Order: sequence, then structure tokens, then C-alpha cells
Amino acid sequence: MPDAIALDLRARREALIRAHTEAENRHDVEATLETFRNPRFEVVPLGEPIDGAATVRDLLKGLFDGFPDFRAEIDRLHHSDNAVAVELRMTGTHRGPWAGIPPTGRKIDVPALSLFKFDGDQLDCEKVYFDMATLMRQLGAL
Repeated sequence: MPDAIALDLRARREALIRAHTEAENRHDVEATLETFRNPRFEVVPLGEPIDGAATVRDLLKGLFDGFPDFRAEIDRLHHSDNAVAVELRMTGTHRGPWAGIPPTGRKIDVPALSLFKFDGDQLDCEKVYFDMATLMRQLGAL
């Protein structure tokens, strides 16, 4: 059974993840950035890590411009020693260019897994896994 210190750390991490996700869902880029110790995303299907406030800001603005109604809905959280795995769904309507794809007006509903990497209660990285083929099919680009 976890001790009180472990449960407190778990609660702080979960609260930070929920604040992070709520900021994304409000499309509040600056509030999202503030949830990180040093902003870093690894969006696995897109390739290279996005490291630093300026590039993470560009990533989020591009996502929100491409999908003005973008939302991430948390289904489940799974805690480990240095990370929290979050099962979620990404939804939105493709109204602007995104990743070189002109707007299609189509809706997406893509299951994803985000691995939030922590040092204590400080968020170091969100690493996002999803099936790019599913997303591309939903956009009509595949």
C-alpha cells in the first residue's frame, strides 16, 4: 500500500496534468507552458522533440489554429515512479492548415496516450503517442 508521501506526490502530479490539459482545452498557450519546468513535447508521429518555450508555443499555436475546437479528454491515468501515462482522446475540426495539410473541415476523434515525465512533482516532458494513419484517414488525407 502506498504511503502518505507517495499519495501526496501522486495527487500533485495528477492535479498538474489536469491543469495542463484544461489549459490546452482553453487554448491558453501560456498557461500550458507554465505547467512545465522546461517546456518539452515529444509528439512521436511528428518526429523530432519540440524543446523550449518558443518551439512549444509554435507547436500549440499551430495545433489550435488548425483545430480551433481542439480538445483532449482524459479517460484514465496510470501512475509510475517517474511518469504518469494518460489515456485520452483528441477531438476537433480541421479548419486551418496543420502539418502541411490544408483545412478539410473534417472532424477528428483520435485515441492517444500521453506519457507525462516527471522529476518529483516537476513536469519535464509530455510524450504523445497516436496513430497518424487514423488521423490522416479521418482528415481524408490517406
